[in-house]
Amino acid sequence: MTQLSLACTLTDRTRAVVEGRIKVEGFDIAFTPGEPEDLFRIAMREARYDITEMSMGSHILSVARGDSRYIGVPVFPSRAFRHSAIYIRTDRGITGPKDLAGRVIGLPEYQQTAAVWVRGVLRDHYGVDLSGITWKVAGERTPIVLPPHIRKESIAEGQTLDAMLAGGEIDAVIAPRPPACFVNGTAPVARLFPDFRTHEEAYYKATGFFPIMHCIAIRRDVAAANPGLAMALFNAFSAAKAHALAEAAMVNVLRVSIPWIASEVAKQTEFMGGDPWPYGFRRNRAEMAAMCRFSAADGLTSQDVQPEALFHETTHGV
Repeated sequence: MTQLSLACTLTDRTRAVVEGRIKVEGFDIAFTPGEPEDLFRIAMREARYDITEMSMGSHILSVARGDSRYIGVPVFPSRAFRHSAIYIRTDRGITGPKDLAGRVIGLPEYQQTAAVWVRGVLRDHYGVDLSGITWKVAGERTPIVLPPHIRKESIAEGQTLDAMLAGGEIDAVIAPRPPACFVNGTAPVARLFPDFRTHEEAYYKATGFFPIMHCIAIRRDVAAANPGLAMALFNAFSAAKAHALAEAAMVNVLRVSIPWIASEVAKQTEFMGGDPWPYGFRRNRAEMAAMCRFSAADGLTSQDVQPEALFHETTHGV
């Protein structure tokens, strides 16, 4: 049996695979846990693991420029609405999305998938003019070159986005992790959308998109040597996700430490349909095409990327 390494974040959706309760048929998988930011840097700089959780933003970028060392599988271990990820200074007259035009906004990374989604949503859904924004960026996991009209500046060594937001050096931050000054209440900082769930549900109703953040990806030399691996991974992770969703709905003994989890499961199932966390290429093609379009508008890609180029050819039919 072929032995392969897999690095991903441990969640209810991946646990049954990484613990070996659900097998990747035909393969012996050795699991390495990690946080996404660390795994993405390792993948982009070293391609250390045979199979890895991969940032969709970086994956689109590397495929577009022709230096991708991984090919995707349409398994999406991370999805998240990101209206809640926009934090603003409350003393700058920012009362709605269009007030972000012309501002100075901090980002952990310009290529970060959360940032790609937020820019896309602001541009498409709220009509925000992003052309005059100055992006203050903490770093990039892989070098990027942007068109000259995009104002991207690296923050100085020793600076942090949290300190800059707290000190008023920037007007806003887009980040999946809340800034400490927001959590601690030590600065006039709030979410752009305090009632973010209402806005996120409206976005879902309008588009049908539950924003994809990460995919599972196979190193290309490994995929070439094991043509059945992509579908074996898809089947295993799909079974693991189904198991996790079923457990969340159990009411005899709650499997998740949230008292009203069963009620939440019922509400979300009614709102989003029977499979609120869809895997598969065909089901998600339109959403991935939107991500490719967002990346081009952001200046991350200089050519159109088709979703088919991002995923192993054996998975295009699922």
